[in-house]
Amino acid sequence: MKKTCSLLLLIKVSIHAAPFHVKNLISRKLYVLLLLLKTVKNTHAIPMKIYIQGFGCSSSIADSEVLAGCLTEAGHTIVTNLADSDLVIYNTCAVKGPTEDRLVDLLKRVPRDTKLIVGGCLPLINLERLQKEVRFDGVVGPAFGRNIVKVVEDISRGKSVVALENALTGKPELNLPRIRVNPQIAIIPISYGCTGSCSYCCVRFARGKLRSYLIPEIIGAVERDLGEGIREFWLTSQDTACYGEDIGSDLPTLLRKICKINDEFLVRVGMMNPRTVNPLMDPLLEAFEDNKVFKFLHLPVQSGDVEILDAMYRGYSVEDFTRIIGDFRRVFPLSTIATDVIVGFPEETQEAFRNTYDLIQFTRPDIVNLSKFFARPKTRAKNAKPVDPSIVKLRSKMLSDLIRRVSMEKNTSWIGWRGKILVDETGKNERLIGRNFAYKPVVVSSTDKTLLGRSVSVVVRSASQSCLIGEFSA
Repeated sequence: MKKTCSLLLLIKVSIHAAPFHVKNLISRKLYVLLLLLKTVKNTHAIPMKIYIQGFGCSSSIADSEVLAGCLTEAGHTIVTNLADSDLVIYNTCAVKGPTEDRLVDLLKRVPRDTKLIVGGCLPLINLERLQKEVRFDGVVGPAFGRNIVKVVEDISRGKSVVALENALTGKPELNLPRIRVNPQIAIIPISYGCTGSCSYCCVRFARGKLRSYLIPEIIGAVERDLGEGIREFWLTSQDTACYGEDIGSDLPTLLRKICKINDEFLVRVGMMNPRTVNPLMDPLLEAFEDNKVFKFLHLPVQSGDVEILDAMYRGYSVEDFTRIIGDFRRVFPLSTIATDVIVGFPEETQEAFRNTYDLIQFTRPDIVNLSKFFARPKTRAKNAKPVDPSIVKLRSKMLSDLIRRVSMEKNTSWIGWRGKILVDETGKNERLIGRNFAYKPVVVSSTDKTLLGRSVSVVVRSASQSCLIGEFSA
């Protein structure tokens, strides 16, 4: 490149001494030459073998798919074994304390002769800990998109990179290349960030305020993926129900537009905050009536106690939560309800815990994601008075027992059901798993992978706490 620069300098000097009409002609040609050299310089990279692993929510997994796609397009090779890599990218989650601890331990174990990029939420939530405990070559934020190509190029040349400046405001284009974790499923972020201010949540410091994609952008992504043979779509966000508040649109409108696409496919709507569902309830139910939408509702309640909900800054009541579930089940009696619960939030009394326990017993969700409270950096709840860990452990055990019992009872009620499932993954012993209209997982004994992505008829013969067990039927 030094020789090239010297040659260009000599050419410039020669042009300066040339007649005007010759100078004009040569200048135009030189301009084109300079553009070509600049392009070559900017796209030149040292091909690397890169191992990528994503952790956490579906938005994080979607981000990891895009990183892999963009790096492959740039000429790098994605490997499936860390030991074969020159560079490792861990797209991290740090929503909970134990999750952060596990990931920091994992990061420490990356071999010293392997370059490391830490991406995702952890660098924005606890960069100080990373700098103290982890040897890394670069850190990037969530939703980094095509910018990862330049970061990898810089690191391959021996530079250290900290690229967090646009993490809270940007969002990658939806048409970027991607390598799917599950080739049968398209995960489509419909927005980044949220409108909440929960006192325990650190993710908002990593994902920022709401930034929604325009409906035509999302429709374009769905149509492109349909053209690749995808038949299952996950619409994801930190809170899908607040979609569009920043651009004058809303989730029901988006769903109606997607369902008008003339093709066969199914859509799973991701997590929704009861606070943002409340004003949308009627049009949302109408949108869910379309056969293309899974009858699946993920509605985190977090606590069944009004005082704890107020301390969490959740913005809804227990009555709001129960009413939404009641309305959903009234329209869709056969459906799947998922919720999230935090046990041991600061100053949670025995009465407050009992209110949560009673709420789960009353509403009987199919799925409950149970977490113990862990104080997170920068949050309002960080310095609040904690509940004794032994009490939290006991309450968690009590609620876990109830959750397992309810899940088993709910799944058992599906025994004898006949209908179609969309086969979307392989499970233990390579057995096929499909989802029915209510997004219930149905395991069948077949290992015929040619059925992936296809709809098949089944009858449910038995059930476990986590799934239905079926066999093919005519």
